[in-house]
Amino acid sequence: MEIKQGWLIDARQVPSPNHDKRPEGELPSLLIVHNISLPPGQFGGPYIDQLFTNTLSEQDHPFFSEIVNLRVSAHCLIRRDGEIVQYVPFTERAWHAGISLYKGREKCNDFSIGIELEGTDECDFTQQQYQQLVEITQSLIALYPAIKENITGHSDVAPNRKTDPGPHFDWAYYRSLLTK
Repeated sequence: MEIKQGWLIDARQVPSPNHDKRPEGELPSLLIVHNISLPPGQFGGPYIDQLFTNTLSEQDHPFFSEIVNLRVSAHCLIRRDGEIVQYVPFTERAWHAGISLYKGREKCNDFSIGIELEGTDECDFTQQQYQQLVEITQSLIALYPAIKENITGHSDVAPNRKTDPGPHFDWAYYRSLLTK
């Protein structure tokens, strides 16, 4: 996958306002894998894009009243069918990890890239999602080599707050695909 000026060339681009500059001189050195579904447990539809662009309507689902005022984003989303949507260029800081800690370093958004997989803690991810995640990861490692040794889940950087990508994310399978 080709990356140009922080954007994946072949991804659908939906720019999010929920990002800012990384600290001076900071390059991405961590990849954080997440999962998301909106409404919870439902796939497809416009709601993830709307959440990340601050256009979610609380009238569309009762759960949305709990999250409508959140200002969050991720660099990319990989949908169940493998479609990649990019919200924030990799050169910028997306607001995906929140209060977080990795190897003694706080504020993981400063030095990480966040990739959301459309899914839940209760279901397996698709082959298309793993394949796209591997391709994105390999492209990111080519640009930011430190990522190779620093790939983790949201639950690992925010263990008391988050559970994603969840027990159905097959870390061994993903890592085996990365080495092929």
